[in-house]
Amino acid sequence: MSGRKTFLPYNGFVAEASPRELTASAQPESGPRQWSLRQRIVLSLIVALGTVIIRVIGATLRLSVSSEEGGQTTLEQRPLVASFWHSCIIPSTYIWRDMGIRVMSSFSYDGEYMGRIIRKFGFVPVKGSSSRNPVRALLGLRRALEEGWTVAFTLDGPRGPRHKVKPGPVALGRSTGLALTAFHVGLEKAWILNSWDRMMIPKPFSRALVRFGKLIPVPRDASDADLARYSDELQATLDRVVEFAEAHVSKVGSNEYPYYERKSVNQRSGNSGVRPD
Repeated sequence: MSGRKTFLPYNGFVAEASPRELTASAQPESGPRQWSLRQRIVLSLIVALGTVIIRVIGATLRLSVSSEEGGQTTLEQRPLVASFWHSCIIPSTYIWRDMGIRVMSSFSYDGEYMGRIIRKFGFVPVKGSSSRNPVRALLGLRRALEEGWTVAFTLDGPRGPRHKVKPGPVALGRSTGLALTAFHVGLEKAWILNSWDRMMIPKPFSRALVRFGKLIPVPRDASDADLARYSDELQATLDRVVEFAEAHVSKVGSNEYPYYERKSVNQRSGNSGVRPD
C-alpha cells in the first residue's frame, strides 16, 4: 500500500490482502521480554499445534452471517473498529483469515502465542494492552485505520473481567471518526475450556453463526460523558449479538440463514450474502 493517509467509506469492500500488505506493519516475533529456553520450546509447540487445529477444524465449519438493521454487511467490509469477546477468538481467527486485520496483542505469554498464531492467518498483531503501553498500541491501531484496515479488540482480554467492555474501541472511534462494529460467533457444537473466558473450540463440521450488531458511529467531538454512553451502547450491542447468535445457530443452512460465501476480488456490496433482521 502507499503511505497516503486516507479513510475509506464505511461500506468499502476489498479483496483478500496480499502477503506484502499483511506483513508491512507487523510487529517483531518476540515481545519486550526474553523468554526462557523452555518457554520458547513450549511457544513453538503451542503455535504449531494451534495453527493446525484452527486450520483443519475451521475448514469444516458451516458458516452463516446475520446482521442487525444498520449493521456491518459482509465480513470483508472495512475500515471499522471491531469488538468481540475473547471466548470466540478461535473460530474468528479462521473466519476472518487473510484480511489484514490489525489486532491488539498483549505482552503476556498468552498474548505472545496468540499473536504468533493469528499472524499465520494474515492478522497483524499490534503490541499493547489496557494496562501496558495502551497509548502506543492505540496510535498503531489508529494509523492502521487511516491506511484503510479494520482493527479488532477482544474486549475482555487478556484476563477479563469476562464480557465487560473496555474503553479502547470507543476512544479510537472518536479519534478517527469511524464506526464501531460488534459481533459474536455462535457455535452449534464446541468444546468449552475451563478458563476465565470459557474459550470455545468448535467441533468439526459445527454450524457457526456470525451476528453483527448495528454500527455505532462515535462523533469526533464526543465528550468524555458521551464516551461513557457509547461504551454502554457497545456493551448492550455485544450482549444482544451473543444472545442472538447462540439462540439461532441451529438454523444455519436454512433459507433463513443460508451458508456464507467469502467475497472474491471483484465482488461488491450488491451481493452481501448477509441477512439483516
